[in-house]
This record gives sequence, structure tokens and C-alpha cells, in this order.
Amino acid sequence: MRVLKVSPGIHWVEIPEAGLFILCGCPADSVKHLMKRGLIAKVEKDGVVFESGPNAILLSDVSLQNERFANLAEFPVLQMLYRQGMILPGHPNNDGRKPLLIGLEQQIHDQTEYIFRGNYGLASAEELMEAGASETLAREMMRLKLRFAFERVRKTDDLIETRVVNEDPVELRNGSAVRRIGLNVYEFSCNGEFVTVDLNLSENEDYEPPYQLGFNEIRREYFSVIHSGEGDGWDAGRPCMSSILVFQGKIYLIDAGPNMLAGLRALGIGVNEIEGIFHTHAHDDHFNGLAVLLRSDHRIKYYAVPLVRHSVMKKLAALMPVGADRFPDFFEIHDLGEGTWNNIQGLEVKPVFSPHPVETTVMYFRTLWNEGYTTYAHLADIASFDVLKKMITEDDTQSGISRHYYDEIIDTYHEPADIKKVDIGGGLIHGDARDFSHDPSGKIILSHTEHALTNQQKEIGESASFGMEDVLIPAEQDYTKRFAFAYLQQYFPDVPLHELNMLLNCPVYTFNPGSMLVRYQEKNTYLFFILSGVLEFIVHGRSISNTLTAGAIAGELSALAERPSSGTFRAISIVNALRISRSMYAEFLKRNSLFDHILGNVNKRWFLQGTWLFGERLSCPAKSTIAAALKPVKPAVGEDIVFGNGPGIYLVEAGKISLLSGDVIIDTLGTGDFFGEESIFGNSDGHITARAGRDSILLFIPAGKLDGIPIVQWKLFETFERRMRIIDPSLGILATAT
Repeated sequence: MRVLKVSPGIHWVEIPEAGLFILCGCPADSVKHLMKRGLIAKVEKDGVVFESGPNAILLSDVSLQNERFANLAEFPVLQMLYRQGMILPGHPNNDGRKPLLIGLEQQIHDQTEYIFRGNYGLASAEELMEAGASETLAREMMRLKLRFAFERVRKTDDLIETRVVNEDPVELRNGSAVRRIGLNVYEFSCNGEFVTVDLNLSENEDYEPPYQLGFNEIRREYFSVIHSGEGDGWDAGRPCMSSILVFQGKIYLIDAGPNMLAGLRALGIGVNEIEGIFHTHAHDDHFNGLAVLLRSDHRIKYYAVPLVRHSVMKKLAALMPVGADRFPDFFEIHDLGEGTWNNIQGLEVKPVFSPHPVETTVMYFRTLWNEGYTTYAHLADIASFDVLKKMITEDDTQSGISRHYYDEIIDTYHEPADIKKVDIGGGLIHGDARDFSHDPSGKIILSHTEHALTNQQKEIGESASFGMEDVLIPAEQDYTKRFAFAYLQQYFPDVPLHELNMLLNCPVYTFNPGSMLVRYQEKNTYLFFILSGVLEFIVHGRSISNTLTAGAIAGELSALAERPSSGTFRAISIVNALRISRSMYAEFLKRNSLFDHILGNVNKRWFLQGTWLFGERLSCPAKSTIAAALKPVKPAVGEDIVFGNGPGIYLVEAGKISLLSGDVIIDTLGTGDFFGEESIFGNSDGHITARAGRDSILLFIPAGKLDGIPIVQWKLFETFERRMRIIDPSLGILATAT
């Protein structure tokens, strides 16, 4: 037996005598990590070349770690079924064995549903009509889906085997076994040998991308396209196909692929700066980065046609099992009309249905300029013309498409644009560059491929490197200062405009990644208002590193209080910030009768800044609102805390709190920790009892004050799930949460 740590949260276990090769942990891009380590490689058998790799997956006990999806088995299972050939008829690696999924019952249930949605999206005419499709459209879409699905929709259980694991050893194959010995800790055994794997991320660990990206500084143009990914789900060296649209300085994403946070940081874009996302479909290489967008202090706008949105909601609900109806709690939904131009404050978008196994649209974007429209087209996950031709049938009782629909799709794909990015991934569900050899567009960018372009492809279209920006309409103004003005207005709503303009006239400083803006224990005489980029606040001595983005002020509290900084503010991307002197800022506050209010709130906001729950990505106004809502509570020693004021959470300001399940202590909390999330997601007098220690001081926050803050809700759910799993690993989180 052999165990190998592949990457944080990912391990590899080999049991050759049992014929088992187990991927332990499957966060985003786990397949690419195995490729980078040589654990997936090309092999040949009986004259057939295919890939090696895992034939089993051990799932994490928890859905989330560090607010990111811990279990994303879709692509690892696809790699086993198709690239290893385990499902292909006549393939030398198809010996009757199926991929093996191992883990807690709830996680296996959730993953089978998530994989099912990744295969089919909305899987019946009834589901399509419930999502808004007409009966005729639902029937035509099911004809197409069945053709891609080889004539039948199969449950995930038909494709994989499962093993539910608890404390007792469970046999896997050929004398091998596994048992759970702790939260996310498993022991494998075979013929008297034992190995242990721990899927928990340690302090300051996070899931890592399989590639390195250089740092870029982008300009907020009037209308431009930033190329943020050109690979596919199998390209270990590049992010998956995606783009970032900049319109009138606002940032919009097109799709959300794996490890998107690394890409945003490399581009100097904070999550709070994102205006919205345009979503083409729910395959993982375009979908699983949605977790990143939930790490914002506001609901990001979500643009898609209703059928795509419903498909995404069902898949997301399987990964975060609190119900699809919670989707609007995290995103501001804007449904788009299919096949028509939708005007979004001057940016127009036309989504058009495109043949694919799940609900998918290609998207055209335009805006009026000079003598007409300037356009960008994003054609992700299209099918080649040869594949579509083979689907044509005029018998509407058979699976496939009509000749009329085929002609419409070809016309859609060839609609001219100034810049058009197209999928050339090939195979049964992706495009072919040759189909665009006579496309009338001004510039064609070839994307969504793991291979280098051939000479023939290079004659058809161009390639794009990460961070390259195509400017369609240049900006003649500085949008960054405009957005900074909006942030300041939100923070100081009653301050005259000329006073805010005084702050905006302060010099802009640029900090390279790794630079320090304010050091620990420094009595800083300058504070920094972040205009763009990402920085971290390292809380000294507490293993907490919180991320801050545009709209945050670094060093405000220590400067105003004229005391040493409690931590270090450090740039982790290229950061642009206004440098404001302490004396000027203090005078600004005094002139506008705000100094006493802000200074009186400093201690509460200082405390919030140093917590894991509230220190990250919350703008200054959001922190001020929460600080104003804090209600002190001083329980007696040994007192059990009850939620007499309704659902909410308690922050520990001082002392110790013991969390108990029955008579068993499951956690001990100190300064900055919290409890009570069960009252929000479940039952406030249910599974956990909180008991006060000596000199405990708590701060209560009503649940209503946390609504509309996705990153806080996401962290609360992660903590809720982890604590429930400690109490009872078989506990159904979906059944518990409300």
C-alpha cells in the first residue's frame, strides 16, 4: 500500500493487490493535480491508447472547506468512464467494474444527485416545463438530450458503485477495507497493512490550483474583453474557458470555472468588485467557481435564461444541501429572454440555446458606438457541425434535431461579431475550428482545448494568453475613481460631495503583490482606501488571514485611535489605493460631525475585523451596520445560553464557551469564535448546548442583520455542517436545515 499527498486536501492511496487506486478528496481540478503528479498518464493496451488514473474516490465528510466545495466528483468520474474507457463498449479497460464512490451516506447521496445534474441538467419534459419551457420546446429539448444520452437518462447508480462508511470497517474490493476514525480521517487496510489519510485542511491551507498565473494589472475600459481562461477541464496548465467583460468600468464574468479565485487575484480583481455573472450552463468547468461569488458582502447579479438558472440551482443545491430555493439569498437573479436582445444599462446580451447535454446558451454582447454596434460573441460548449448533421431526423418521435433547427444553429454560430471566442474541444459535445474557417467575424479566438493549436487551426483563428485584454471601446475617463466615490457615498451618505471630492484628490499608490501597507504594531499615520486589487489582513497570533478588496480601508482604525495596528495589511495582488493622512481624515470626520461616532465604534469594528466570520471582504459600511447591532451578554459561569431574542449568533468577546452534545464537549471557543448558527439553519434548542465559562462576554447578532451577506451565510453553513458531522456523521444536513 502507498499513500501520497498530492495537494492540500487531496491524497492518493494505492492498494495494488486489491486493484484499487483511490483519489482521496476531490475539490476543483483534482484530476489536473493527478495529471501534474503523473498519477494520470497515457497507457496502451491491445493497440488502444487511453489514460490511467483512479478507479475510486473517497469523499470529504463536509461539503465545504474554507468556503469552497470539497466534493466535486463530476470530472474524476468522467475521466474514469470515458478517458480510462471503463464505460466504452469493447474498450480493453471495460472489464465490468464501475467507478467506486466512498464516504458518508449523505455525501454519497448529494454527489450522485450532483453528478446526475451534471450529466443531464433538467432531466424530463416535466422539469423543463416547470422551469418555464413550453410543451413543444420541452419535447424538442428532450429529443436532443436523449440523443446525447444514447437514448436514455440513466441514474448515477447505473454508472458507479458506492460504499457507505462509518466507524466499522467496510469492505471495498479483494480483501481491502476502509473505516472512518474521525472527522475527515479514514484508515485503509489490506492484508494486515494500514494507511491513514486526513482530508482536513490545516491552518492557513487552502485548495490550490494546478497551475501558476502571473500578476496582471487590468484597466477598466468602456467595453473590453479580458481573457481569463482558454483551456478545458483536462488542461492541467491553464484555466478553463471563460472571459471577463468590462463595460463602463463595471466587471462582469462569463461563467465561473474551477479555481476562479486564483484567476481573479492574478488579475487584481476582488470579488466585491464583480457586478454580475453571465452563465452559459452548469457543467463543472463553467460552474463550480460559483462558490467564489458567494464570498462577497453583497448579492452579485446572476444573468441567465430561466432554463439554465433552474439547471444550475438544482446542481448547486446538491453541493450545498439547503434547497434550491436559497439561491436568491446568494445571488440577485436577472432572467434573460432567449433569442432576443436584453438591455442591461446599455450593455445588450442575446443568449441563444445551443445543442448540449445540459441546458446551454451561446451569448452575444453588444453596445451602441459611433456608426453602429460593437459586438463580442462567446460560444462555449458548442457541438461540431458534423456531430449535429448526424443528429438530423424529420421523425419527431425519434431522438435528434430537425433540419430547420440545424440550419438555425449554424446561422447563430456564424452570426458576425467584432470578436468571437469559440469552443474547439472536439469530440461528441464540443466544437471544431474548421466550422469557422469562413466565419465573417473580425477576430476569432480559439478556446476550450487542452491541445496546442495545429497549423490548420492557426490559419482559422487566434489564441489568447491569460490576462490579455481586447479593447473594443477605450475609456476616456477613470472609472476606478468613480466607483471609489460611490463607496465613499455609501460609507458617508450625509457628507457633502465637495468633502468626498477632497478625499478622492489624495494621491493613488500602487502596491505590488507581497508589499505591506500597514505593519503589525505600526502606529500608522496614513490609511489606505482600496480602489482595486486584493489585500489580506493578518491577525497577529491568531492564525487568521482575512481578505479585503475595493471599498475597504486599511489602517483606518489604528490611525484614528492612534494606537499600534493589531495586524498586518499586505497586498496579494497588484493593489491601487488612495493614501490619506491620519490628520486629514480625522479633520474630515470632525468637520462632518462624524469623528466621535466613528471613534466610538472603533473598538467594535476592530474586534469584528479580527474575526474569521466578519473580517473578510466586508466593506466598511457593512461592518459598521453589524457593529451597531451587537448586543452584549454576560452569562454566569456554567449557564447554558438560550436564544431568547430569536435566531442569531453569539460572538465570544472574552472568556471561554463549551459546545456540548449531550454531556460530550465537541468544541471549546475563545475570543473571536462564534456559535448559534444552528438557530439559523436548524433548530435553536436541538443538537448543541453552549455553556459559559468564567468571565465570558458574548455579543449577540440577530439573524436578520446577516441577511444579504453571502460570505457570512456561506461561513455559517460551513461551520454548521462541520459541527453536525462531529455530533453524528449520519445526520442528514438537508433534513436538519430549514
